[in-house]
Amino acid sequence: MNDDQESAGFEALTQAGSDPAGAKSLGTRLRTKTKPSDLKALAALWLHGAAASPESLPAIYDAVAEGYFNEPIGAKPVLTKADAQPETIPATFWLAFWDLLDERRNGTEGLNLTTKTAALAGLVSPRLQARVGKTALAYPGISAAVGQGYPQKFSMRPLATCPSGSLGGQFHALIVDNGFDLEVLDRDSLGLDKLPPPLDYLNARILQCHDLWHIVAGYETTQLHEVAISAFQLGQFGHHYSSMFLGMILSRIAVERPEGGAVMLPVILAAWAHGRRTPPLLGVNWESIWDRPLSDVRSRLGVTPYVSPFPANLFEQLSAAA
Repeated sequence: MNDDQESAGFEALTQAGSDPAGAKSLGTRLRTKTKPSDLKALAALWLHGAAASPESLPAIYDAVAEGYFNEPIGAKPVLTKADAQPETIPATFWLAFWDLLDERRNGTEGLNLTTKTAALAGLVSPRLQARVGKTALAYPGISAAVGQGYPQKFSMRPLATCPSGSLGGQFHALIVDNGFDLEVLDRDSLGLDKLPPPLDYLNARILQCHDLWHIVAGYETTQLHEVAISAFQLGQFGHHYSSMFLGMILSRIAVERPEGGAVMLPVILAAWAHGRRTPPLLGVNWESIWDRPLSDVRSRLGVTPYVSPFPANLFEQLSAAA
C-alpha cells in the first residue's frame, strides 16, 4: 500500500468514527500491545471527535480509558447528543494536517506547533464551532462558570505581594522565573471577545488559567506534562484545541514511532481521567484565594495532584542522553 492509499484510508477511518463499545475494545487491546494499526484507529477516533463530532468525545475518551485501565472512569457521564450526525471533514483540513505531520517526519517543524495545530480548528466545518460550545456546556460546572461573564485579566501586582508557598506566590514565581506571559496568548490580538458565547469565555478563561492549573492540579511545565495537561483540560470542559492537539500527537506516534504509545497513552488517559474526576476549576474565583497555601487551596477545591505514570521530565532526560 502506498502513502496516498494509507492517507486516504486514515481519512476515511477518521470521518467514520466509532461508538463507545468499539472505543473500549480498542483501549483494552492497546493495554496489552500497542499495535500501529490500533494506534492509528485511536488517533482517527480522537480526530473524528475534534474535527467532526465534539459530542462524541466525552464518551469515547471515557470508554478508551476504562478499557485501557480496566476500571470505571469514576465520574458521571457527560450527557451530550452523542448520536448527532458528524460534520464532513474538508479536504483543506487534511492538506494542512498532512503538511504538519510531514514537517515533523522530515525534521523541518518550527517552534509554532501551537499556532499550526490551532489553525486546524479553523479548517473544519463552520457549523462545528456552535457544536463545540454546546458540548462544553454539558460538562459539570461550565454553565455556571460561563454565567460569570467574560473574564477580567489577572494582575501581577497582587500576585507579587503574596507570601511564599501561597497559590499566588507560586503563580507569580512561575511567571517571573520562566519569563512567561500572564496569559499563554494575547486574547485581544486573537479577538476572543468577538467569538460567540460560550466560546468567548471558554477560550479566554483557559488562556489565563492554563499555567495556574499546572500548579493547582500538579502538572509540571515539561514536554510530557504539557501533553498531559491538555488531556486534563479536555476532561474538564471539552477544550477544542486540546482535542485537536491530542489527535495530532497520537497520529504522529502511530505514524512515526508506535512504540511511543506505551508511554503516551497511559500519560494522556490518566490525565483525562484526572480531569474528569476533579471538581470543575474553570469558574473558581482565584483572586479570592491568591494568599492561601497551595495545600489549603487543593483541599478547598477537592483537587488531588496528578500522578504521572512516568517522570515528568522524561523527554528532556532522553534528549540530554542522546
